[in-house]
Amino acid sequence: MVSISSKYMKLIDTYKHKGLRKSLCNTLRKKDIKDDGVLRAMEIVPRHLFFEKAFEEKAYKDNAFPIGEGQTISQPYTVAIQTELLEVKKRDKILEIGTGSGYQTCILVELGARVYSIECNRKLHKSANILLNKLNYKVNLFLGDGSLGLPTYAPFEKILVTAGASSIPEPLIEQLKTGGIMVIPVGNKNQQKMLKIKKMINGEIETEEAGIFSFVPLVGEKSWEKP
Repeated sequence: MVSISSKYMKLIDTYKHKGLRKSLCNTLRKKDIKDDGVLRAMEIVPRHLFFEKAFEEKAYKDNAFPIGEGQTISQPYTVAIQTELLEVKKRDKILEIGTGSGYQTCILVELGARVYSIECNRKLHKSANILLNKLNYKVNLFLGDGSLGLPTYAPFEKILVTAGASSIPEPLIEQLKTGGIMVIPVGNKNQQKMLKIKKMINGEIETEEAGIFSFVPLVGEKSWEKP
């Protein structure tokens, strides 16, 4: 059993928690998640630590859950499918739009990525920063407008957007390396198509659809909800 001190609570990961993660990953396999690396990462990251203690029993259900500030921690299946579509390789430089709780961020780190994650909400940014430090995940966290990306640190091999956009923000296309992949949900405020975008040598993009999902709206200058 691992116990880590935190400003807010003791972070404890028991054999029971580990068994629940294994069971969750078996459920995801049955839902056609095939990438063993993604499933291994999800079996390692203690999702219950991203929940308030009172709601810990919800952590290993395949459901989204509110984390405050009008945001949610994504359904495990959604995390898995987005990560699988991203085709993460070790040492990939990845831009994550929407840190949220930090759970998806940790999955990317477990896959060996160098993660730059941006969050527009100050409270979520602060709490994710504290928790990820306590869990010893080394991530570059930023507070700002995710729809504008992080031009100072571009280009990125991969970009992952964890909020629903009305369209593909042009700054993110510009910051994606040639040959790189972006995964982004695009649509209206109720539902979005998951898009896998590849940036071609001529600068054009190749788009593949991967199902219908429902995300909280992307907030930013280049989206429908302004900061």
